[in-house]
Amino acid sequence: MTSFTPTRRGFGALALGATAASLLPRLALAATPDDIKKRGRIQVGTLTDYPPFGGTDDKQNPAGYDVDVANLLAKAMGVELQLVPVTGPNRIPFLLTNKVDMLIATFGITEERSKQVLFSNPYSALTTYILAPKGTQIRNAEDLKGVRVGVARASTQDTAVSAIAPREARIMRFDDDATTTQSIISGQTQAIGASNTVLAQLTASYPNLQIEPKFTLRAQANGMAFRKQDEALRDWSNAFIKSITDNGELAAIHQRWFKAAMDPLPPMPQF
Repeated sequence: MTSFTPTRRGFGALALGATAASLLPRLALAATPDDIKKRGRIQVGTLTDYPPFGGTDDKQNPAGYDVDVANLLAKAMGVELQLVPVTGPNRIPFLLTNKVDMLIATFGITEERSKQVLFSNPYSALTTYILAPKGTQIRNAEDLKGVRVGVARASTQDTAVSAIAPREARIMRFDDDATTTQSIISGQTQAIGASNTVLAQLTASYPNLQIEPKFTLRAQANGMAFRKQDEALRDWSNAFIKSITDNGELAAIHQRWFKAAMDPLPPMPQF
């Protein structure tokens, strides 16, 4: 047998080859429903830092709306569910490098993102409301005259409230959602512009305040996400979403995590 001892140049070539190989995308994994069934396991990326859509339970296991949907999906497909924690920034990289088969991760359907991934039809919505105590008489934007309305500075709700509030409204801008939320708890504001995630937190922690949505500012459609070539998995997931919407299972998940009835899902955005 002829042995091979790398020269200095040979070592350099090997190192370069290893580096180049590490930068290449991983070989595409099968992600059709049939192939996932044969594998017996589906890997789903989900957030764990955005409750109640995706958080953790008292044992630090993933828990939330998205996790419940993922569990139902795996059950419907007849496979084991492997949850893979992802973050906002690494969701797409995890998907495109085959670390997950799909994302169920509170992923807003946008034109820019649709250039990189396939989206399912909406299965949830990140809805922004004007929130206020039950007894507060606010039905529309005109009713905000003279009302102290809190928003997180430069947020989407700041933009939305500023666009529709009458000049007589007293818009109070805070550094973030946490201080905005605290403002209505303390009575510093009479209403706030905030999302359904904030509403869920207020309902769970301060039920005595009876905070409720007064009217909707914006509904962001969230979709499951897939690699561009995985149309069959996207189509199967669309049928699954329709099924759990029609049979009430999705509404039950929403009620569990948001302690409120589920609004109709927003339409699929058209780009």
